[in-house]
Amino acid sequence: MNVMTPEIWVFFSVALIAIAFLYASVGHGGASGYIALMAAFSFPVDYIKPTALILNIFISGISFWYFKKHNHFKWKLFYPFAIASMPAAFLGGYITIDAQLYKIILAIFLLIAIFRILFSSKETRENKTDFKIPLALVIGFLIGLFSGMIGIGGGIILSPIIILLGWGNMKEAAAVSALFIFANSIAAIVGYSFNHTIEMDSFKLIPIALVGGFFGAVYGSHKIPNTVLKYILAFVLLIACFKLTLL
Repeated sequence: MNVMTPEIWVFFSVALIAIAFLYASVGHGGASGYIALMAAFSFPVDYIKPTALILNIFISGISFWYFKKHNHFKWKLFYPFAIASMPAAFLGGYITIDAQLYKIILAIFLLIAIFRILFSSKETRENKTDFKIPLALVIGFLIGLFSGMIGIGGGIILSPIIILLGWGNMKEAAAVSALFIFANSIAAIVGYSFNHTIEMDSFKLIPIALVGGFFGAVYGSHKIPNTVLKYILAFVLLIACFKLTLL
C-alpha cells in the first residue's frame, strides 16, 4: 500500500468514505471511484485493480441488502444479466490487455446516459417497456466482459441501461445493479487471482469504505426519493467519465 503522512491518510479516508456513500446510495460498488482515488494518490498499479474489486464486493453487497430489504429487487430483471455476465467477467478478469479504447467508448456512452437521465421527461422515465430476455443476455455478456477487463463491477453501465430502456425505476435499477456488481466482482477477482497474486494489503481499506457504504445504502434504499437519486446517479456517472478519460 502507498505510504502516506497522517494528514494525507485522513484526507484519503474521508474521500473514500464519500465515494462509497455516493455509489452505495444508487446501488453501485464504487470501483470506478476507488480506481480514480487510488490513482490520484499514486497507489501501485498492481494494487489498484484487485483492491477496487474487493471493495466493490463489500459495498455492493451491503447496498443490495438494504435495497432488497425495502422490496426494490426484481429477480426477473436480474437473472438474465447475471447468467451472461458472470462467465464473461471471469474471462475479462483473466485477460490482460490495454483497455484504453474501451474506456473511451464507455465514457461516451455514460455521457449520453447522463444527458438522457437528466433531461428526459418524468413521464418517459416512469413508463416501463417490456423486458426482452435475449437483449438482456447480450447486454449482460458485453458488460461482464468489458467490466472484468478494466476492473469494475459493471453496474455503472447496467443501471442507466435499465432506466433508459424503461425496464425499471431508479430504486429497482439500483437493487439489480448492486447484486449484479456483487456477482461480477466475485467472478472477476477469481479470474484475476488465476493470473495474479492478491496481497493482503488489498483488504485493509474495507472497514473505511464500509462506513460510507452503510450510510449510502440506508439512505439510498428508502430515505432518498427517486428524483434526488436521479441527480446522484448522474453525478456518479460523471465521476466515472472523468476517471475513464483522464486516468
